[in-house]
Amino acid sequence: MGYSQMRWRKACVGLAAAAMLVLPASAGSAYGGATLAPSLSASSSTDTEFPELSPAVAARLDKAIRQVMREAKVPGVIVALSAPGKGSYIRTFGVADKATGAPMEPDLNMRIGSETKTFTVTALLELVDEGKVGLDDPIAKYIDGVPNGDRITLRDLAEMRSGLFNYTMDEGFFKALTSDPRRPFTPQELLDFSFKHPVQFQPGEKFDYCNTNLILLGLVVEKAGGMPLHDFIEQNVVKPAGLRHTLFPTGAEFPSPHAHGYTNQTASGKVEDSTDWNPSWGWAAGAMISDLQDLRSWARTLATGTLLTPETQAQRLKTEPTTIPGAHYGLGIFNVQGWIGHNGSLPGYESLTIYLPEAQATLVVLLNTDILHDQAEPSTLFGQAITRIVTPEHVFNLPVQASRPKS
Repeated sequence: MGYSQMRWRKACVGLAAAAMLVLPASAGSAYGGATLAPSLSASSSTDTEFPELSPAVAARLDKAIRQVMREAKVPGVIVALSAPGKGSYIRTFGVADKATGAPMEPDLNMRIGSETKTFTVTALLELVDEGKVGLDDPIAKYIDGVPNGDRITLRDLAEMRSGLFNYTMDEGFFKALTSDPRRPFTPQELLDFSFKHPVQFQPGEKFDYCNTNLILLGLVVEKAGGMPLHDFIEQNVVKPAGLRHTLFPTGAEFPSPHAHGYTNQTASGKVEDSTDWNPSWGWAAGAMISDLQDLRSWARTLATGTLLTPETQAQRLKTEPTTIPGAHYGLGIFNVQGWIGHNGSLPGYESLTIYLPEAQATLVVLLNTDILHDQAEPSTLFGQAITRIVTPEHVFNLPVQASRPKS
């Protein structure tokens, strides 16, 4: 889910000691500024809980974001915050390419890591609505050879309660990926890394964030949907949602314009440019690409369930407690202190796309590093700093749980 119980596992979730660029107060790109958005109906309580995004509030946000950038040594970040009747705050800070100094821009394509899970599970739930799969079907009905497959249901997989071993935690996987991060992986290769380990617990016993779950759900979507996962998501999720710059790559392709990504998740431990690394190892759990405007739209679509029946969306949002204080997880979606959505991370990139129903507020954060700062995800640091200002009763926070492979 991007919060990472180990560093690589977060990616199919989201510091360089050198080459940081912190812009002076006048240099942040004010794309859209603090402009008023069209008003939508909102409860009276929203007026007291979410502030108008005035120039004064925008200045506080600018200062907080720059402070996170400075302390966490983040090269560049894109932020969008809005709520009906309260205005819009859209800013870019820092650089998209440390070599050239090219600035971050609001239209850059970015790798979104584990936010991919929200698309994969949406595809699965569409098939549920069509009667082609059942959430309480065992995974063995669709995929052979899954440990405990006759007991693990699709619901267990989507809720991160399967008990399967997370392939991104396997040492062999870590060595294979870091030794050649441009190599392609097949879904079966990823499952093989997982299935050589015993199950960790019986299905439903507890929450354990696991990318293996999503690889299996991606295969179910392919089987029940009758086409490759990337095609199904494009035709049945991306297009119906009206997203124009969101794609599921089949290799290392990365449409321009895009930001360069920087990571220390390397064989040497040194910071490298990971822009052209192949995200196939994340597949249904973390391979997708999107941009700011699409994610602003997707935040609302995901949280309000416009692609699903109300009954299925209600099941999706029935979240359960996790091992993280203040965080609950549903069907491929989390609720952190009232903010609904997902984060993502993979080498060089992190993202956060969340929606607060009470205020109908949307927050999207995109950045071009995944390097931890004091064992904290930079995306979480931005989310926390921003929500402390605008929703102090709903402060976003996802503490890191351990130390390596992420997704």
